[in-house]
Amino acid sequence: MNLVQLKPRRILIRSTNWIGDAVMTTPVVRTIRRNFPKAFIAILANPWVADVFRSSPHVDEVILFDKKKEHQGLAGLFRLGRQLRALHFDAAILLQNAFEAAFLARISGIPIRAGYSRDGRRLLLTHPVVIKPEVRRRHQVHYYQELCRSLGLEPGPDQLFLQLDPEQESRAAELVAGYCGRPLIGLNPGAAYGPAKCWPVERYGELAAVLALEYNAVMPVFGTEADRATAAIIKGYAPGHVLDLTGRTSLAEAMALIGACQLFITNDSGLMHVAAALDTPLVAIFGSTDPVATGPFAERVRIVRKAMDCQPCFKTHCKSGFRCMNEITVTEVSSAAKDILTGA
Repeated sequence: MNLVQLKPRRILIRSTNWIGDAVMTTPVVRTIRRNFPKAFIAILANPWVADVFRSSPHVDEVILFDKKKEHQGLAGLFRLGRQLRALHFDAAILLQNAFEAAFLARISGIPIRAGYSRDGRRLLLTHPVVIKPEVRRRHQVHYYQELCRSLGLEPGPDQLFLQLDPEQESRAAELVAGYCGRPLIGLNPGAAYGPAKCWPVERYGELAAVLALEYNAVMPVFGTEADRATAAIIKGYAPGHVLDLTGRTSLAEAMALIGACQLFITNDSGLMHVAAALDTPLVAIFGSTDPVATGPFAERVRIVRKAMDCQPCFKTHCKSGFRCMNEITVTEVSSAAKDILTGA
């Protein structure tokens, strides 16, 4: 099952669907490029994660899979299949685990279709890989790297990789310069997965007040339009110190701004992984999920978590009053922030 020996010249990578998952696949995308340095490599990605790969030197093209518009429904899926068939890919490496990913590769006429054998797609894959039990217990970065190792590829470094857009990076630097040396501390109070991942917004507000008083910090709040009410609450605790960026940035802009922060305080979320990839020091607040499998894959990290018998439950909602989040105090998070800011 050695893909390197097959020498594919045109490779399609099917990206995962969420920002955090996409960031955690950046080491394996680099691995694929390392093993096929002369191949044309494209990545098929949903629009909301595409910016993770747009500036990457490891892919030649980003192809959008837009389920809300031109690729909506079964007809849209077949439309995309025809578009991919016209591009004559030799091989597809499916980082996404879904049945749909294998089905799309099959109807696109891609002769080599490799991925984990799960979600009932075994017969659609020419190179199925069985997941080893020990891999399930390791970080997701290793999960994706193990896929390529099983396909005969030589893994590259496990480090996350994000290449920022130079124009956005320059704009972020200008923003920082405008605050006269005050620390820029990003706050990310939301999480797409659901409320079980979210530390209470009032605690974020109280934290913002502490950081404003102790460090005169400027605190951009990141998130989608759905997080605007949350940002307004936080802003009320620290007037003049909070910048509401919710729903006002593209992913590329948000990544550049996170890269400019001296510290990023966040729930378990996609932007947490962005901060980790950019080596931005971060405090990550965990509740229902598992920091071993999906925690920030970086060095300068403080995990704040209350150990509970029910963890990790991976549920989006909680019937026990969100104890795992509600019992985390502002003092615990601010102390973790202080450790990073002071180099303790």
